Parts: sequence; C-alpha cells; structure tokens
Amino acid sequence: MLTLSQYSVVVPAAGIGKRMKTDCPKQYLHIAGKTIIEHTLTNLLEHSQVQRVIVVLNPNDILFTQLPIASHPCIKVVEGGQERCNSVLAGLNYLADDEEWVLVHDAARPCFAATDLTALLQLAEQGSIGGILATPVRDTMKRAVNVKLNGQNIVKHTESREHLWHALTPQFFKLDRLKKALNTAIQQKINITDEASAMECLGEKVMLIEGCATNIKITQPEDLLLAEFYLTQKQAQ
Repeated sequence: MLTLSQYSVVVPAAGIGKRMKTDCPKQYLHIAGKTIIEHTLTNLLEHSQVQRVIVVLNPNDILFTQLPIASHPCIKVVEGGQERCNSVLAGLNYLADDEEWVLVHDAARPCFAATDLTALLQLAEQGSIGGILATPVRDTMKRAVNVKLNGQNIVKHTESREHLWHALTPQFFKLDRLKKALNTAIQQKINITDEASAMECLGEKVMLIEGCATNIKITQPEDLLLAEFYLTQKQAQ
C-alpha cells in the first residue's frame, strides 16, 4: 500500500478579531457545539496527511489551554508576534529544517473540505511549486474612488473579474522558501496579507488549486450563522 507523506500545519491564532465587534477573540466564539478554533483543529487533525499542528497564540492568551483539544498529542503551542507574518514565522521556526513542505491555515476557517486539502498536497508530488486553495471571483467587481460622497463610497469603474480569484487557506509551500519570504517581507516592511503574497514578493510562482466556496473565513458577525450551517451539515453527514 502506498504511504502518503505527512505534513505540519501552522495555525496563526494570535489575533483579536476586531471586526467581529466582540470582546472575545473570534476563534473562541462557539458555533455548532464547539469553539471555532476547535472545529478548525479537529478538521485538520482528521486528515490522514496532517502529522501535527503548530498553534501560534497571543502571549496573553489564557483561553486555549482550557480547551480539551489543547492536550491533543499532535498539537504544539508557540508564542506569536505583533502581525500575522511574525506569528507564522514563529510557527515555522519551531519546525525542524529537514521538513521540506509546510501548510499554513487560518484559525477562523473551520469549514474547509478534506478533498480540497488532499488536492493541494498533491503539489508536493508534482514538483517544487507551492500553492493555495482559491475560488474564482463570480461577482461583478467595482473599484471605488479615493473620496466619499456624503460619507458613502462611489464607484470609479467596474473591474474585469477575468483571472481574479479569492485566496483561501490552507496555503502550502516549501518551508525554507516561505521562511525566507516572510523574513524578507518583515525586513523590508512589506505589507502582506497571506503567505502567498510574501512568496510573490520573492518572485516565486504560486499555484491556484480551486477549492469549495464553503471554505469561508469568519470575520464578520454574519459569518457565524453561515459557518454554523456548513458545520451542522457536515456533522449530519
């Protein structure tokens, strides 16, 4: 029987989730019977190619250790930094240099599909180019002007949605290249919003692996109901 390679996953969870308009960091909000981060970590650990998860926490986090999943033998905890890139880099630095590839996944994305993760991991068997899960943009895209009218945004023009994709996670790259990319971004004070953007700054190619649109990131209060629906449907199946 063919033995599939296993990989480590870095999960940055040091943010406080300001857009959720709640005192509780969003990863600790409860939906479908568990906290968001418990759903996310359980989803990862259930995949046969995930060997361990490095959870990167805020230094002042006192909630994670109270969760039952915190004692899972395949979960390790490290201290994060001020920005996402610092936290991800802290997780990467925990890993041994002999690990060739690594995954990075948002703590607030509990609804990704295992089949999508499997498709992403196949990149390691196909060559040296990493990639991300993504979905094609389906809506009409508008660009706003840099001023407001009566406090409201106004349209500058319509953008072509051709070749536009929504970036998702997990994202999957060679460990040494991603560490170099993040270190470069930090040193040069480049604003990056995901690991792929750091790789792009190095001139690296990034593959797009189409994933399910259900892989939402919980950032607004209304996202909670949608995520709970997806998770409830999964549990029912």
